[in-house]
Amino acid sequence: MAAQSPKKQLALDANILFDLAAEKDFAHTFREINQERGHSLRVPPTVIQELTHCALEKPTPDSALALKALQQMRNWGLLPFDLISCGHAITEQFAQKLIKKGYLPEGEFNDGLILAETALACIPILVTSDNHLLDIDNTILRVQFEDSDLFPVFACRPGALLRALK
Repeated sequence: MAAQSPKKQLALDANILFDLAAEKDFAHTFREINQERGHSLRVPPTVIQELTHCALEKPTPDSALALKALQQMRNWGLLPFDLISCGHAITEQFAQKLIKKGYLPEGEFNDGLILAETALACIPILVTSDNHLLDIDNTILRVQFEDSDLFPVFACRPGALLRALK
């Protein structure tokens, strides 16, 4: 089987999986259109950890949605990915760098991890509705990736990506 081109892959943030679990039409439309176009929808390791924590360790109103997202990933055609062990140190350094420079707030360490995990997987776009990620200027973000010798990733709203595909 041929390797998937980075341009044919999209990484999904946890909020997109919550939207799928909540049966939000836009999320399923986004998933279906992208899969029809041959895009592989990938789930970073930190997203899996966030969903697992919410589903099993931290009872909240969203716990049932988190559990449903974990259970339905395969049915939705979403593919989790993992990193080699040294990748975890790289992602932590990158997340700390974004926080230290003020591009992410202190409490958003996982957002930095998800960006770096997506970069290490050479996936060009992280689909999210998280304003902490979307508010980082794409030029600034690209410079941070290049300074860290990482593949550049852009955060994009699902609706904006759907409009661009039409």
